[in-house]
Amino acid sequence: MASLPAWYFDESRMAGIDFNDATVVEIFDRNQLSSTPQKEQDLVSQLGICSGHSVIELGAGTGTFAIQASLAGASVNAVDISQAMLTYAQHKAQKSGAINIKFHQAGFLSYKHEGDLANFLVTKASLHILPDFWKMVAFLRMASMLKPNGVFYLRDAIFSFPPAEYETAIDETIEQIAKREGEGWTAKDYEGHVREEYSTFSWIIEGMLRQAGFNISDVQYLTPTVAEYLCIKVA
Repeated sequence: MASLPAWYFDESRMAGIDFNDATVVEIFDRNQLSSTPQKEQDLVSQLGICSGHSVIELGAGTGTFAIQASLAGASVNAVDISQAMLTYAQHKAQKSGAINIKFHQAGFLSYKHEGDLANFLVTKASLHILPDFWKMVAFLRMASMLKPNGVFYLRDAIFSFPPAEYETAIDETIEQIAKREGEGWTAKDYEGHVREEYSTFSWIIEGMLRQAGFNISDVQYLTPTVAEYLCIKVA
């Protein structure tokens, strides 16, 4: 990864979880119930990604989306801060026959895009590792990687509930979505996320996106704690 100023945020510190442990990465892949090959294939189709397109995925994790975008004919740059994640993703890509993927060990704040600007930039369930100031920096950097009118898709833990209802909203969400150990993300996992990571309110995210030079063409508040945005870079 490129050398960064001493005052830069350290993206490798992710809530104390060691994503350079191969066993942790395997568990992570198993728990990604919202990121199955079929669901990612559906997202690729929804976005209109096809042959001839270039795609950047930041926070690519174990590569399920990047693989589906590649199989659709796109040229993909899969970026993740964890080398263990990338190694796992490369093995999955080889097994699937996805060949047009370049893997980069870097983060939102350190990835240096080379070559032509991308048609699509995607990030899912990763941006919450950054505090709000650094989210804004990341959005500015993402906009610089996209062609005019390029598409930015964001899905993450983003809070759309009224701020005064935070205690009830968080408790109810954890009760509704937490799984048993071995079946997905547990209540302990979600509690750790809220306590130690940096999810924020939808109205803050939306202001940042506009400041970074994006038009928000569609937003879906999937639950009170998860939202997705389809944005277009202003020409």
